[in-house]
Amino acid sequence: MNITEHNLPCADAAITTEPPIVFVVDGDASVRESLASLIRSAGWHPMLLSSAQEFLTLRRIHAPCCLLLAVDLPDLSGLELQQRISDRTDMPIIFIGDPGDISTTVKAMKAGAVEFLTKPFCNDVMRSAMRDAIERSRAAQRCEAGMSVLRQRYAALSRREHEVLELVLSGWMNKQIAAKLGISEITVKAHRGTMMRKMCADSFLALLKTAMRLGLMPVTKTESSAARPLDAQIVMRSGSRRTSHAGEGLCPPSAITGRLTTQQDGLHASFGLLGRLVADRGKEPAESAPSRCWISAEPEKAY
Repeated sequence: MNITEHNLPCADAAITTEPPIVFVVDGDASVRESLASLIRSAGWHPMLLSSAQEFLTLRRIHAPCCLLLAVDLPDLSGLELQQRISDRTDMPIIFIGDPGDISTTVKAMKAGAVEFLTKPFCNDVMRSAMRDAIERSRAAQRCEAGMSVLRQRYAALSRREHEVLELVLSGWMNKQIAAKLGISEITVKAHRGTMMRKMCADSFLALLKTAMRLGLMPVTKTESSAARPLDAQIVMRSGSRRTSHAGEGLCPPSAITGRLTTQQDGLHASFGLLGRLVADRGKEPAESAPSRCWISAEPEKAY
């Protein structure tokens, strides 16, 4: 299929333009009606509910929203409902309770509530709290929409493009990828170009940022020199550039066999090192061995 910018998923298309919704879950009808008037005056849409179970039967919406939740409810308590919907990071919770209930306030805030207001509350304070919560909801939904688009782009890659992506993120050059996958270097360049286009990455740095957001980790298993004959181990130390052909495991270099010769080599060294540091965090003391990454000591033309 021909991939163009017109049929790639876009984050802006995933963000809804529906008006904000404020859910009110309170067993007191007078409190619900009072809050409904306040919500409408701010230009938002109120959704009034008398119990936690009634709220749980609603389908999930994708508009900016927040939840005004009473501590005491006729069925589940407000804290129990908060636990049930703990995955709803796009719906900030504002608790409404009686003054003096310190323990409940602490539990609610520790569980992620953005505010705990006591009755009788001031309208200006409540309006400000709702406004802040709705902005939090918008930010969370924008983030989730962006992640959804990135996941769609990643899912659109072919099996071969996934393999090329994994090796590129590990710092491999086109020549090495071709040898590893048993295909020509020209074919690798074609797969790599299509992969970059599908991922909407115009540079290696942009691809790395996308991969880190998706939680993709570079290849970390040790391979022998027979499997990777062109690899060289770069030991990054202040003021030095040293390489050695990779043998079993990660061993210190035995001789100076090459140097970084192109900007692309430097980028692969820097970001290959960054990816490996993320993957290997906690596996060795910080003061032990110098930072290391796998790259080729030979320059390579841009793909």
